[in-house]
Amino acid sequence: MDGQLTFLGTGTSMGVPTLGCRCAVCTSADPHDRRLRPSALVRWREASGAERVVVIDTGPDFREQALRAGLTRVDAVFYTHSHADHILGLDDLRPLSFTAFKEAGPIPLYVSAETAAVLQHIYAYTFSPQATYTNRARVQLEPLAARNLVHGVEFIRVPVMHGEMKIDGYRFGRVAYLTDVSDIPEESFALLEGLDHLVLSALRYKPHPNHATVEQAIGWSRRVGAGRTWLTHIAHELGHAETNRKLPAGVALAYDGLELAVTL
Repeated sequence: MDGQLTFLGTGTSMGVPTLGCRCAVCTSADPHDRRLRPSALVRWREASGAERVVVIDTGPDFREQALRAGLTRVDAVFYTHSHADHILGLDDLRPLSFTAFKEAGPIPLYVSAETAAVLQHIYAYTFSPQATYTNRARVQLEPLAARNLVHGVEFIRVPVMHGEMKIDGYRFGRVAYLTDVSDIPEESFALLEGLDHLVLSALRYKPHPNHATVEQAIGWSRRVGAGRTWLTHIAHELGHAETNRKLPAGVALAYDGLELAVTL
């Protein structure tokens, strides 16, 4: 099945430009150096012509990202983990969820047990059985399984490490999306065979305890052997044009708004 992957945001938890910073990247005139918090969008059309939309993570910039992408519906959301830059836009699903609820019920949010607990705490006014907020989002937490089917497309859970925290990447068709990665467990590599596109986080060149460096991401890219590798979750140490000139063939920095034709 043909589909499209859109990078809604490719920046770090602080975004780029970073507040208070006057470095060359934060003051760059290149629009590729403006990076919202990390999120991705998967779109496809069913045989009937109906459009389907899945979002990966709803960070604090989700409203702006959804407006830019022209979103009028969301069929499901998959969360990678519970950090603020990946969940704090959940409430912006509200207007889309009202329409979805009338058509098919609440929007399913696929989450690990750990992420579900955090969401239930932060968004108690949405998820608590005692919630009385009438305009709360019409969403429903769904336990994340090893394989999750959404309107004919399978989203496979790919366990990865974020420092000492186990989080979730996803494979859908011939694409895999792994953000906030510091290590990939050996058993997860078996889930990454035969990819056209591999998305990996690559924070910067300098080592970080919770995030992969550019060199680590390049090493994983070579091992996986995907047709193309796209780097995301990019800090302000990496200028778009300068970094791309240094990267090996088949590897490039992604950027906000980048759209890829993909096989699902």
